[in-house]
Amino acid sequence: MTVCTFDELLLGVEKPSRYIGTEVNARRRNNRGLNFLLAFPDAYEVGMSHHGLQLLYSILNAQPNINAERCFAPWLDREKQLRLHQLPLTSLETQTALADFDVIGFSLQYELSYTNVLNMLDLGQIPIRCNCRETKHPLIIAGGPCCFNPAPLVAFIDAFVIGEGEEIVTEIAAVVAEGKKKKLSRFGVLENLAAIPGIYVPSLHKKNQVIKKRTIPDMNKWIHPEKPVVPLMQTVHDRIVLEIARGCTRGCRFCQAGIIWRPYRERNPSLLLKIAEKALSATGHDEISLLSLSSGDYTYIKPLIQSLIRKHYAQRVALALPSLRVESLNETVIEEIKRIRKTSFTLAPEAGTEKMRRIINKGNTSEDLLTTIDKVFSAGWKSIKLYFMIGLPGEGQDDLEGIVDLSHAAMRAAKNRGQLTISLSTFVPKPHTPFQWEQQISLEETYARQNFIRQRIKNRRLSVKWHDARMSFLEGIFSRGDESLGLLLEKAFQNGCRFDGWSENLRFDLWRKSLQETDVDTEHFLRARGTTKALPWDNINCGVSREFLLREKQKAQKSLPTADCRFGECQLCDVCDFTNIKNILATADNNQILPPVEKPTDQSVAGQKTYRFSFRKIGLARFLSHLEISAALTRSFRRSDLPIIYSAGYHPHPKISYATATAVGIESFQEYMDVAVGNYTGDLALLKKTINSALPQGLEINEIEIIPSGKKSLAASLYGFIYELRLPADMDNDRLEIIKNNIDVFLTSPSFYIPRLSKGVMANKDIRPFIKSIFFDTQEKKIEYTIRFSQKGSLKPLDIIVHVAGFSKAEAENIHVIKTRTILV
Repeated sequence: MTVCTFDELLLGVEKPSRYIGTEVNARRRNNRGLNFLLAFPDAYEVGMSHHGLQLLYSILNAQPNINAERCFAPWLDREKQLRLHQLPLTSLETQTALADFDVIGFSLQYELSYTNVLNMLDLGQIPIRCNCRETKHPLIIAGGPCCFNPAPLVAFIDAFVIGEGEEIVTEIAAVVAEGKKKKLSRFGVLENLAAIPGIYVPSLHKKNQVIKKRTIPDMNKWIHPEKPVVPLMQTVHDRIVLEIARGCTRGCRFCQAGIIWRPYRERNPSLLLKIAEKALSATGHDEISLLSLSSGDYTYIKPLIQSLIRKHYAQRVALALPSLRVESLNETVIEEIKRIRKTSFTLAPEAGTEKMRRIINKGNTSEDLLTTIDKVFSAGWKSIKLYFMIGLPGEGQDDLEGIVDLSHAAMRAAKNRGQLTISLSTFVPKPHTPFQWEQQISLEETYARQNFIRQRIKNRRLSVKWHDARMSFLEGIFSRGDESLGLLLEKAFQNGCRFDGWSENLRFDLWRKSLQETDVDTEHFLRARGTTKALPWDNINCGVSREFLLREKQKAQKSLPTADCRFGECQLCDVCDFTNIKNILATADNNQILPPVEKPTDQSVAGQKTYRFSFRKIGLARFLSHLEISAALTRSFRRSDLPIIYSAGYHPHPKISYATATAVGIESFQEYMDVAVGNYTGDLALLKKTINSALPQGLEINEIEIIPSGKKSLAASLYGFIYELRLPADMDNDRLEIIKNNIDVFLTSPSFYIPRLSKGVMANKDIRPFIKSIFFDTQEKKIEYTIRFSQKGSLKPLDIIVHVAGFSKAEAENIHVIKTRTILV
């Protein structure tokens, strides 16, 4: 078997930036403390968008004797590589094998990530079942909303964290570190973990022993993360996440998050402004997302938005509110957000009729929705997304018609000013909700209801998207599943199921096969449950009483509302002790919020100049794409307070132009870009140092110069490139002689045609005019060549490697390509 280096393997995968781990603000330490791995069982771009991961990473690494690192589920091509070369899955920061960590903590946000959990353990060379692990293996813990029904995973997870993790994560670390110091057995460490409130250890706790969730009483005491890790690639949510509140007391009866994260706790606006300022300074991001189950409910939402927009207007920092109730979006919010750019709006009417909204305790009306749509489009937005659920308890044909009718009414309210997207998801009953006893509609019924709506909504300005019914089917099985599903999960993993939450990767055929092989009755898990029967999650206490959930179920059957306890009397859900655990609304005085000011003027372009940057991408940075490099450089400029000039229009962007885009995998010692800069009087040497300190490892500014007015643009100045091809060190002399002869033939040929695909048609292209020179150093085993650039294009290094030197495409992956110079004239 050929042994490949880490770099060589990255050449063969999609999006290698997923695996590099050289991000700005990533922590790399090698002390002898506790090694704690935060594992997210989904792709990098999903995991790095999750606020909880950034939060725990920051908290753990703030401790002097803890090394916290990250690991994400490897994509299918990466897994194939690891298995082919018998290599273990490793952490991002130090490439440490999973089996060498002391503790691994999985974040369980979605039931369809469970097969990835088993796959990551297996790739990490750790036994997937708890009873097969020894003291030498890391402890496997899990936290997140899925842990409120841990039953399907008890065979694989040593300990579950029930509730919020800010405090408990350091308590876990202390117990494991003490066990490591005292050389306790695995059983001994688990015994000590089981004594921590909020920890459930299946192998030690009795079936009827209730574990109460952990709750952070006051969100104002937690400011992490101050320096979020800046992803190398574009993530699902590529922005600063500012958690303005946690919990919700609106009481939507289908919503698990609104129950398990009670009570409702807001952060004070003064703290939020400080956190935002620090995070923007540490990352260079150009957007802030306000995180809450319902952002519009925040007590000081209007002044907070005004302050954030006005404070960071000069830096063109946009604001996004991803979770909004229909009635909470008003003119003030809309006008402030559009000052920078029009971020997306998703409105959630949830149901199409007033009847259904009463059943689910969703207090908005159709008129609220239509009024809001008119406001948004009147303010200049071009698109809105509406979110509906199908399969809710009590839903009838008239309610499906209601979704259709309301969608058409929304289209009329839009008045042809933009695009509406109708998003349909299938209701999945969740533990610890008033609907936890309800039946989930079948796969066939889901298809029927989706088709009913799709066939009746046909308008070029009204598109319909729907959640994959097969995913909802599987989610429903595991959401309310019991311990017997461990066999099904293990079988599905063994059969090859991975990334089940991605439509393009869901192998439903393999799931059907696994269901047959384990004889699982799916109807058993999707059925309605009796309210007097025991449930698999009865040993988990989320703080809200069973009696309250039953009362809410009965109210739903009678279409009766339940008021929000923030603004009325207590609804006796039992989550509050009214001493430490209680609703907390933000407080502010006149000095905590920026006073109203005139709309900030646009950045002056007086004194605008063009700065030409020469930069390099070396080492692991060569695996970054052009877009990823551009984003990293732009963020570094923002962190350096360089007054970049922005374009006007719907989505302002920095005025930056590049000489060329160098392909992924190619090192480059010299790239060029021109940047339009406003009135900047600082020292260029200091600017270079500041920018370089804000760039990921391997990306570096070589020099900066100011380009006189009237000088040719980069595109007009570009002449060509000098490349160096470093051949494998073990290449024998016979092969070197063949390569030399191939190059000699090329140099003596007046023309040299190679096949090239152009506009879908294969044609022969003469590449000889592009090559100025080629030199082959057989001693150093490297080829140096100079190519010309023209408006008709240029040559790729692969053209030289394959067609001139005579390598196969497979061999080309082992040749190190370096652009040593970009030639300007």
